[in-house]
Amino acid sequence: MMNHIKIFPLSEGVFTIGHDRIFVPFDINKNDLNERPTGSLLVEVQPFLLQYKNKNYLLDTGLGFKNQKGELQIFENLHKHHLTPNDIDYVILSHLHKDHAGGISIKNEQHIERLAFPNARYFINKNEFEFAMQKGYPSYQIEDFELLKNDSRTEWLSTEGKIYQFIKYEESGGHCPHHTTFLFSGEQNEKVFFGGDVAPQLKQLKTKYIAKYDYDGKKSMELRQQFATIGKEEKWQFLFYHDITNPIGSL
Repeated sequence: MMNHIKIFPLSEGVFTIGHDRIFVPFDINKNDLNERPTGSLLVEVQPFLLQYKNKNYLLDTGLGFKNQKGELQIFENLHKHHLTPNDIDYVILSHLHKDHAGGISIKNEQHIERLAFPNARYFINKNEFEFAMQKGYPSYQIEDFELLKNDSRTEWLSTEGKIYQFIKYEESGGHCPHHTTFLFSGEQNEKVFFGGDVAPQLKQLKTKYIAKYDYDGKKSMELRQQFATIGKEEKWQFLFYHDITNPIGSL
């Protein structure tokens, strides 16, 4: 039995995104940053696989980007760890923006949408789901996650609580109105924090930074300062979804 939390970054790579909210693959070794379309952001996309006590936890599902073989990139990444989509036991979702929820569902050979991880329980803030369904495109692509609404595998989260006693969750807001963060507590005071897009990069924990793409940039900045202070005191391991150079870090 695995008594310690094992962490595996599942990087999907680097993309540019403009005002149209379309993600375009970007090779940092070949492409010129100055030739990006005006107003575009450079975005790194990186879900995580956590393994604890013989269970597999997927933290967010990535962009839903497909490789040259037509397979979801996140599936290929799991294969590298000798896992298939059927081996995922729990999918933990911070929020439902495209780059975090694009891999929730896929179309089968009959072009019918189905959940990508068929044996998993899917955990999502109920307020976030309802807001996303109402808000829709371009902030949210409903077809990626609408299957969760009536599926028995969906576990609805409230504003705060615990999942299986060792995962504490809290509706943080900031990046979007009902964004949720997660703190995993393992044995021997082991703590792993997944802050989604409220704490997406190591450098943002170290500086005061207000992002224009946040719903409430000031609140996100204040939350990052709080997380940094508590995380340093309690020796958290931070998981950075948008930082493939520093996927796991501590302060």
